[in-house]
Amino acid sequence: MITIRKSDDRGHADHGWLDTRFTFSFADYYDEDHIQFRSLRVMNDDRVAGGGGFPMHPHRDMEIVTYVLEGALEHRDSMGNGSVIKPGDVQYMSAGTGVTHSEFNASKSEPVHLYQIWMMPDKRGHKPAYDQKTFSVAEKRGTLRLVASPDGRDGSVKIRQDNELYATVLGAGESVKHALKPERHAYVQVARGSVTLNGAKLGTGDGAAISAEKSVELTGLDNAEVLLFDLA
Repeated sequence: MITIRKSDDRGHADHGWLDTRFTFSFADYYDEDHIQFRSLRVMNDDRVAGGGGFPMHPHRDMEIVTYVLEGALEHRDSMGNGSVIKPGDVQYMSAGTGVTHSEFNASKSEPVHLYQIWMMPDKRGHKPAYDQKTFSVAEKRGTLRLVASPDGRDGSVKIRQDNELYATVLGAGESVKHALKPERHAYVQVARGSVTLNGAKLGTGDGAAISAEKSVELTGLDNAEVLLFDLA
């Protein structure tokens, strides 16, 4: 079963410095039919204007992954980490027992476009943790590149949940296929471009929740970048 969530059906908020779309209920946006999918709790498609950003604020007991598409995002946190996240980078922060952090556009004039993703952890009370790794376009071109996993294999970021996150870049006609084990689920999010998912067309910003399918096949219709989650 594949349930498509069209881009324009997502929640939306425009704060001037931040234009964001919510796949799942978040902040002032609430939709009882779209609170989360499995342990995937937040999928925010954020565009932050130059000079804008999120000042220091707290989190706890949440696995947070940031994936930048355009521009650069400057990160600071109470663990002492400071970094700039650019396209190709996957940033991971496990909030655990509690952490505060800020995220600001690293440019005063150019926008930054990112996805911020939250997953429920495998248990509460972990010690906070941080990691950041870079995955080139070449690593993702025409293949599903594992970028986050519970065991950190293949150089992926290690997360504290039985989920796997893959990223792929597909040109027109390029295809990738991912087998789903019994009792596993998937979520596909098209970050840009357009693809077919098991024959159904998805465009920029579209997503799809997938259950009781043996595999997920993506075929590029133009130059596309897609995130695929394999979920417990």
